[in-house]
Amino acid sequence: MTRPCFLVIDREFAGSISTRKLVIETAKYNVVTAYSALEAVETLERFPKMDGAVIDSGVNDILCNDLVIRLRAIRPDLPIIALAAPGVEDCTNADHLLESFAPDKLLMLLKKIVPDQCKEIEKHEIALHEEEK
Repeated sequence: MTRPCFLVIDREFAGSISTRKLVIETAKYNVVTAYSALEAVETLERFPKMDGAVIDSGVNDILCNDLVIRLRAIRPDLPIIALAAPGVEDCTNADHLLESFAPDKLLMLLKKIVPDQCKEIEKHEIALHEEEK
């Protein structure tokens, strides 16, 4: 089983643990975190087979729309979710815009991006629980 891997672009301090990363990893997905837009571009260049990207639209070294353009120059088919403050539409180039950090809504979108892999993870989890009985 290959778990999906998402690039998370988070403006939180690199020494702290990203809440987004924890939510996504709790769902049994892999996460590579970049703490700036430039680092995200460099990371995607190095690891282009990401299943998607989750962007904190408040990253400030490159505007969010410009970041999406740069990521798509590397991977035109990369699904991108932007997280923005309510009422802020500063990342309209993304495929999906979440106006709050609602973990359940984020996970729902991620499942839509990789539905087959999600089913495999669920089957694997069920099998593990059956073994414990």
